[in-house]
Amino acid sequence: MTAATYNLILPVGTQVVTRVEQRNAQGELLCLKGAVGAIAHAPTDNSHTYEIKLPNGVAVRLRRHEFSIRKHFQGVDSGAAQSFLADYNLYDSVIFRCVVGSQAYGLATEGSDVDRRGIYLPPADLHWSLYGVPEQLENKDEEECYWELQKYLVLALKANPNVLEVLYSPLVETCTPVAEKLLSIREIFLSQLVYQTYNSYVLSQFKKMEQDLRNTGTIRWKHAMHLIRLLLSGITVLKEGFVPVRIEQYRERLLAIKHNEVPWEEVDAWRLSLHGDFDRAFANTTLPERPDYEKANQFLIWARREQA
Repeated sequence: MTAATYNLILPVGTQVVTRVEQRNAQGELLCLKGAVGAIAHAPTDNSHTYEIKLPNGVAVRLRRHEFSIRKHFQGVDSGAAQSFLADYNLYDSVIFRCVVGSQAYGLATEGSDVDRRGIYLPPADLHWSLYGVPEQLENKDEEECYWELQKYLVLALKANPNVLEVLYSPLVETCTPVAEKLLSIREIFLSQLVYQTYNSYVLSQFKKMEQDLRNTGTIRWKHAMHLIRLLLSGITVLKEGFVPVRIEQYRERLLAIKHNEVPWEEVDAWRLSLHGDFDRAFANTTLPERPDYEKANQFLIWARREQA
């Protein structure tokens, strides 16, 4: 949580629950601990008090740490959830693990990181529990991230390129029988949505880079390289019906972009040329308009039952 979020002033009308009781100078009870009220007046900063109006019309003044937002107070106890999950090592539930990024693309150079991505399928009692499970496990120190199976399927059905690449990585390290079945039907995620998803992302990112170039004179060249790679990948998906992760045939040209050895005008010209190729591939693709949601749903139900 950032400082800006933590210091957010709550608006008038927000319902709250008091954490303390309050009495007047004569010792008479004004407000019970656990009472419900609404903010009647908010301060300009968190060093001052809020005026809270209670159902009986009484107004009390409380500091931010002396009350909770009602909808948060009545939610599941985050401490209890963390304690419950602490009994499990969710990384033991990883069903698929692979290497992605430069190592998988064939673009690794000396000092390149080893990035791992994959999918985890939690035990049924965790999935069914009141506390649920996290949508993803992330270990930044180890450069690894694993999506919970349902979250992964939803992202794949939206043609998220980072997610689709996982199922086509040539560097697989862990693959359980459940994951093998997913790999056997991975084509269900490929559809014409690839055209919209990949294209819109590249367009928006190139626009930002052009703004950076005008404002600061600098560009994230590694990012530019990966945007070109993404267009190359999308064209192949539409033409051939698979996600090409390893693209060594473009290695020298892409690394030249990464190392700022290619003029911006030349990079942009290649990008525009690839957009044209992408348009033509889209016009002639045999991929379905939409992915196969039903098969993805059937797989998820089957996988959940396997864990029961």
